[in-house]
This record gives sequence, structure tokens and C-alpha cells, in this order.
Amino acid sequence: MNREYNNGVPCFVVFQVGSRRVALPRESVAELIASPQLFAFPHTTPIIAGVVLRRGRILPVLDLGPGVSGGASPSTRFFLVVERRISGATEKCAIPVQGACELVSGIMFPGADNVDFVVGRLDLNGDQIDVLDLEKAIATCSRSQDETAGVTEVLS
Repeated sequence: MNREYNNGVPCFVVFQVGSRRVALPRESVAELIASPQLFAFPHTTPIIAGVVLRRGRILPVLDLGPGVSGGASPSTRFFLVVERRISGATEKCAIPVQGACELVSGIMFPGADNVDFVVGRLDLNGDQIDVLDLEKAIATCSRSQDETAGVTEVLS
């Protein structure tokens, strides 16, 4: 959907990560896919759940659940393919989602929480939906993974 069809009102993709509904700007989402199989490897980390194959490309699957909703996302067959910037380059990756995804138009208001990865909030029929900064959400998930690994090493 193009912004010109919505009279300049920005579009967002609303989706479920674990127990939390969140949104990303439409521009950062390439597509929603149903993948026949998630390929996991023994050396993966909580944020990197594995890879999926899409159009002849291998896409890393990044689970935002630990940082965004406090726990790993349940297994799913649906993924949002998103574009992220790493060292000046654009890379596609997949994010597992639960339930339905919606494309909505709305005005983003400043977020009430002081959460680093939330850049604003949408009001959808009385529901408050946090809009994520994808890069900061990934960094938060990586930090929470590093902190968990540090605690595990100390307890070992």
C-alpha cells in the first residue's frame, strides 16, 4: 500500500511477538511468508532461531521475543521478512510472528514507556500498540541474551 492512497497517513504492520502486539513501519517490511521449515543449528543463540529458505536465499530468523515480550516466541510457520541496516548495508531477515498480521494506517504518538526500542505508539480502536525501532529491538534482544549467558556462566 502506498502512502498516497492514505492521504499521507503512515502505514504500519501490526503483528504478535510472543504475548505482545507490536508494529513496524511498513517501509521496513518486505513480505509475510509461510515457510515449510525452519532450519535450526546446534550453535544458534536465543535471538538467532535458525534460517529459512526464501526465493533461493538463506534468511536468518531473529526471535525478538526474549527482548520484546520477555520470553522466546512459540514455534510458528509464519515470518515477516524485514530489511535491516548493518554497517551501511541492507540485509533481509525473518521474524517469527504469531497470529494475524495487519496493515494499518495511523498517526504514531510518542510512547509512554521509557523502553529504548519503542519509538512511538499507535491507538487502534482503543488498543495501544508499540511501534518498534527494529535495530534497537534486535540490540536489546542481543543484550538480554548476553546477560543471560553471563548469569549462566557465573552459576556454572
